[in-house]
Amino acid sequence: MYAEEELVNRCLNQESKAQDEFYRRFAPKMYGVCLRFAKNQMEADDVLQEGFIKVFTSLKTFRNEGSLEGWIRRTIVNTAINFYKKNVKYQKDIEIDKAEVMQSENPGAVDNLCTEELLKLITELPTGYKMVFNLNVIEGYTHKEISHLLDISENTSKSQLSRARQTLQRKIAELSGKKHE
Repeated sequence: MYAEEELVNRCLNQESKAQDEFYRRFAPKMYGVCLRFAKNQMEADDVLQEGFIKVFTSLKTFRNEGSLEGWIRRTIVNTAINFYKKNVKYQKDIEIDKAEVMQSENPGAVDNLCTEELLKLITELPTGYKMVFNLNVIEGYTHKEISHLLDISENTSKSQLSRARQTLQRKIAELSGKKHE
């Protein structure tokens, strides 16, 4: 097992053993990222494969400044965004001036869900909602950044996030109700 800097250098020298280790080390975490953005596992597989092709072809641009995993994650997220742009027709949502912040009727309901259940609910969101939710809530992008990445207005980003949260809250409440029956 190589240290990160040595692993990167060996990959740059086209050493297949190092490339295999690199993939095995980072692919499982990045696959989780892909699953959050994709409609299904097959699409997540495609995004992961395309993302790692980009990672390996642009590895020479990594300057060992900051986290290698963070750099890979950003590449995978950008690949997922590009995949979305290429393969999904945009649904035009009505823009709103200010997105309402929805208050949950059952604020403790999320505590009763396991991670897998929550991730499943996120992946079931409509594509636009899912993209904005993942970029804002999980990846930490601002609405301004999201608007540039997805070629939508900031208000559309806010609207999509509000609707994603509302949908998730409704589904969580439904699941929570079923668990207590």
